[in-house]
Amino acid sequence: MNLLFDTDVIIWLLRGNLSAQKMISEVDSPAISAITYMELVQGILNKKEFIQLRQLIVGWDFKLFYVSQEIHMKAIGLVEELYLSDALKIPDALIAATALFNGLTLVTGNVKHFQKIPPLQLKKFTP
Repeated sequence: MNLLFDTDVIIWLLRGNLSAQKMISEVDSPAISAITYMELVQGILNKKEFIQLRQLIVGWDFKLFYVSQEIHMKAIGLVEELYLSDALKIPDALIAATALFNGLTLVTGNVKHFQKIPPLQLKKFTP
């Protein structure tokens, strides 16, 4: 199963959570969206944490999926469809669109953010 990890899972990994470590270690090619990476960078407090983040991404050999025109267009459609009814945020729309476009299952602890997006495949993460 090809998995795209949401930001919350990587935050747990950075905190040393064993459930996150186990889940990610069982995947041949773990992946994150460029949006997840940018959210992680925005959450760091200093240069030391930035270095730790970079080491984690490289050390776990995460594949980074960039936002293409196709992903961007899919995300626009998701926001148009789900913002008013479900308050779908732009970063979540881009992460979901990345998973959909690349045929990946999204691993997240925030299932409620994504559950109304058909046919997005979700895998619940519990720390």
